[in-house]
Amino acid sequence: MALKPRLRLARFVLNCFAPERSADFFVEALGFSKAPPPVAEPGAVTLNLGPSRLDLKPAGPGARSYPRALPPWSARFQHLAVVTADMGAAMDRLRRAPGWTAISRQGPQTLPPSSGGVIAFKFRDPDGHPLELISFPGGDNAPRIDHSAISIADTARSLAFYAALGFEVGARSINRGPEQDSLDGVRDAELEVTALIPPGSPSPHIELLRYRGDYRRGPTASLADVAATRLMLTTSNAQELERIRANSPGPLAELRSWPLQTLMLRDPDGHLLGIEAEP
Repeated sequence: MALKPRLRLARFVLNCFAPERSADFFVEALGFSKAPPPVAEPGAVTLNLGPSRLDLKPAGPGARSYPRALPPWSARFQHLAVVTADMGAAMDRLRRAPGWTAISRQGPQTLPPSSGGVIAFKFRDPDGHPLELISFPGGDNAPRIDHSAISIADTARSLAFYAALGFEVGARSINRGPEQDSLDGVRDAELEVTALIPPGSPSPHIELLRYRGDYRRGPTASLADVAATRLMLTTSNAQELERIRANSPGPLAELRSWPLQTLMLRDPDGHLLGIEAEP
């Protein structure tokens, strides 16, 4: 049996039309700080929040905007969850920042214990990227990006893909009810939520969101589009990266050698994962 790769979810990448302007929003509204990029890249901005790293990069030529009415079951839907210890203070800070739009109705929602009991609020940044403020009752609320949630069509299919990359299943739940409807800004939401834990690190992680129902999922994003959010994973060396490429669980979207040797995969629903070999 082939050994599973040991991958770490190291950072997140968002495409933006004006990365410096977008960075100002993340600093002002969410408490991120600008940081020197490990490798200089024209037009890109690196942000930190606690241990989490977020890279904002220029959208490519011909990039499409993030659809403003994108439903949460769309194949392009993917949000980043930002942890806060004080939801009231976080909302006050967000309200003072311009350009964002709410997804959730009636403010932050407290989900029932069966759905994790978290307090959460979803919104879009000025570029349209979906984001979530989240606070855990009695848990670790140190500032960070806790997870990226991606919309999928088939839980079993996605689990097989991510298991091949070494991810393991964490918490699972079925989320439904008026609080979930208000959080997602939809009616009669019922979704399977599956946390996927990368080897050796429970946070940040990936959450699979499968909305039950006969929904039109629409097209995936191209690499240039603002909706082309990337999860960037690292492995220990170039030989491991080549082994992953040779046994890829999904289609290869891109292979390049600058600034790091990077393998780009699409998962079964078209979400983008970059895998880099640590120098």
